[in-house]
Amino acid sequence: MTGSELREIVWRKWGRSFDVQLRQIKGDWYLQVMWKYLEQVSFPLSEQEYEAHLQAIANYLGEWGVAEQVATFLEQTKEQPRIGKAVSVRLELGARASEWTLD
Repeated sequence: MTGSELREIVWRKWGRSFDVQLRQIKGDWYLQVMWKYLEQVSFPLSEQEYEAHLQAIANYLGEWGVAEQVATFLEQTKEQPRIGKAVSVRLELGARASEWTLD
C-alpha cells in the first residue's frame, strides 16, 4: 500500500482526506482515522506534507504486514470520524508486536 492508495481508500469511504495516525494504546497498535481533514482551512499540513505523512504511515503498515487488514476494515466499517471520535483499527501484528512495543 502506498500513501496515495491509503488516501484513495479514505476518500472513497468518506469523501474527505482525513488525517490518519498510528497510536499505541495499552500495548496494542491502532491506525486511527481522525476527524480533521486536508480540505479544512484549519488543517495543519500542506498537501505535500499530508502526502508525505500518509506515505510514512503506509510504509509502517506494509512493514508490519497489516495493509490489507486496514484496507478491508476501512472499506467495511460503518463508523465515521467525527469531532472527538476517531475511527480506530486495531492492528494485528502477531508475533512481531513485541518489536514495536514502547515501554
